[in-house]
Amino acid sequence: EFHPMQAVHTNVLGTENVLEAAIGAGVKRVVCLSTDKAVYPINAMGISKAMMEKVMVAASRNLEGTGTVICGTRYGNVMASRGSVIPLFVEQAFAGKHLTLTDPTMTRFMMTLADAVDLVLYAFEHGNNGDIFVQKAPAATVMTLAKALLDLMGKPDHPLHIMGTRHGEKLYEALLSREEMACAQDMGDYYRVPADGRDLNYAKFVEQGDQKLTQTTRGEDYNSHNTTRLDVEGMKKLLLKLDFMQQIARGEYAVAEE
Repeated sequence: EFHPMQAVHTNVLGTENVLEAAIGAGVKRVVCLSTDKAVYPINAMGISKAMMEKVMVAASRNLEGTGTVICGTRYGNVMASRGSVIPLFVEQAFAGKHLTLTDPTMTRFMMTLADAVDLVLYAFEHGNNGDIFVQKAPAATVMTLAKALLDLMGKPDHPLHIMGTRHGEKLYEALLSREEMACAQDMGDYYRVPADGRDLNYAKFVEQGDQKLTQTTRGEDYNSHNTTRLDVEGMKKLLLKLDFMQQIARGEYAVAEE
């Protein structure tokens, strides 16, 4: 949030550089990784990722017959990845510190690293130029996550501290906007959002729109408030897919001393 040009250099200009190099080298497939923060973005990370998606779609428009396919994926929180709150909560609990929660009702999509990899592989195998793929994922509140973690650690009564929302945070995240839901294709475990194939004939924009946006019965975005909501037991089952959480549950996990 304090260095937005770094986000521009990495996510926008960096994407343009990679795509130009890939097209020039005749790379067969390129999958660009985006985030739920790109939908209705309010922070520098989300805005730059939304622009990354636009760069990806624009670069994919003229690739028919070239042998190169460029598509993208969007996903939410990858549990225990760098920047995830899960290792922080574990560290705080083992150190005897309060768990620092922002807003207990805040929801986030939850997925494992294996889920994230499967999504990328699915896009790699099934993507057409300009497609964006989203995996249907469950969500949980921050409070549910904290309670599930503490239960698995055998510390159900560990103290919590509600510190408030931080810079650029939302109460919930969206993986698909209402407008995208109007044209999204349900692929079972995934949604596919095809690129808008309309050309630059400006007369069409005056005389002709897209009736799907007004006729759709899916008038809501796909977000972490309206997706499948995990309770504490459901969250614990998902957490136990992580190796280090299995070690914690068995009492075998040791925190390195500073």
